[in-house]
Amino acid sequence: MPDADAKSLFEQQFRTAMDRSGLILDASEIEGLHKLAAWMHDGIGALASPPDVLADRVLDLSIPELGQRLRDGRLTVVALVKATLARIRARDGKYRSFYKVLEDEALEAAARADAELAAGEDRGPLHGIPIGIKDLIDVAGVSTTANAPGRRDAIAERDAESVRRLRDAGAIIIGKLATYEWATVGPDSKGLFPPARNPWNLERITGGSSSGCAAAVAGGLLRATVGTDTGGSVRGPSFYCGTVGLKPTFGAVPTDGVLELSPSLDHVGPIGASVLDVALTFDVLAGRIGERSVIPGHHQRAEKVKIGYARDWFARDSQAMPEVIAAVDAAVSTLSQLGMVVEEVDLPDYAAVEVAVAAILHAESFRGHADALREHPEGYGRRAFLSLAAGLAVSEDELARARAEGQRFTGTVDDLLERFDVIVTAGALTTALPAAPFEKEAVWTPMRTIGFNLSGHPVLALPVGFHDGLPIGMQIVGRHHDEAGVLRVGHAFEQQSDVSLQRPPRPS
Repeated sequence: MPDADAKSLFEQQFRTAMDRSGLILDASEIEGLHKLAAWMHDGIGALASPPDVLADRVLDLSIPELGQRLRDGRLTVVALVKATLARIRARDGKYRSFYKVLEDEALEAAARADAELAAGEDRGPLHGIPIGIKDLIDVAGVSTTANAPGRRDAIAERDAESVRRLRDAGAIIIGKLATYEWATVGPDSKGLFPPARNPWNLERITGGSSSGCAAAVAGGLLRATVGTDTGGSVRGPSFYCGTVGLKPTFGAVPTDGVLELSPSLDHVGPIGASVLDVALTFDVLAGRIGERSVIPGHHQRAEKVKIGYARDWFARDSQAMPEVIAAVDAAVSTLSQLGMVVEEVDLPDYAAVEVAVAAILHAESFRGHADALREHPEGYGRRAFLSLAAGLAVSEDELARARAEGQRFTGTVDDLLERFDVIVTAGALTTALPAAPFEKEAVWTPMRTIGFNLSGHPVLALPVGFHDGLPIGMQIVGRHHDEAGVLRVGHAFEQQSDVSLQRPPRPS
């Protein structure tokens, strides 16, 4: 507003205030009061606008709490999106979780959501909730880069099916999130974008490849994001960043519009700030409505659940930190105290499972990229190029033997899940490692994830403790299509612990 207009508006406001006050003043007194009021008005107008503390704090509420405020008029979707964008601007320079923030599109969608809610059109729990999307998943009109040099301008023509479902549920797609290149190895500063950082310690890895998804949630930028998991890429970042991640049953969430890495292992799943936030997001992604909802509380209570604790599967590994073993033991003890029945069980040798599934992953990913690797090598960062090229060395006989080993592992897990409701084990065997060594070469992080990509069982990654300010996580494995079961157990633990309430230090 021009200065003359601003002065005119002040004069009008002052006269109106005088008329309403009922005070009796002479002309000189009015002039003196006018000068004082003008001095205060001009001075306050020159002050920096204070931060909207209440708007910022609302971002730390759960999705159900946000939804309640959106419906009872205490909050608008536009205000929520503006607060989210402000926090992204304030914090993500340190976290680097976003490749692209869709500010204009998100604000337009927020205005539509407000109008719909005001008109009584309620699309469900995610209506008006900002959601971030890993940059392996198509969002119409936006590049799906996979953090690869050759895909900088790979504009998606249409939404992935998972994104379409989110939009239909009223969610606000707010941006694309960091990934290791082609979901292979990292972090790598030579990628198209710099690697995301762990909000708990910026010098530690986030885990990959859904690195930006976990960093955005851990850093308080979003309550929920959507990532992919081919060998542990939803769960690994959740272990290291202290978020909740769900690798669903194979095929439960469509992969249409998702860049393929290894078709028999690829999954799409949510990362969130709590079990309930993850459950609400999964319901939308998987089309679970009504009685098919996986929301904890819609089904039987967690007491008397039978847990098979695969402790020896990780505790005897020399790479396992004693603090990780102790934290998972304590978490299982908590579940026992809640009335669940715990019995230790054995799973097959992890080394055999790991090498078998890794061979499948490399063989399938090489086949999908072989032509491009040969004809357009410049389209890849060198580290991703070599990771994908490794599959050329897997023979058909070796691939068949690897698949057979995977079938044996799947059969063992299925047999155990006939006796137990869930299997609990560790996720990563260490807390987040220093990032610096990863810049010199690819480093294999010790985890217990990849076997369940081939077996296809649903797995919940859940934070259960800390060591030296870094999160520790565990896995809860369930029967095929029993996401409700693993979420129920995870929710029960979460309600008895303050681990998921902990937040990393704000970036300076």
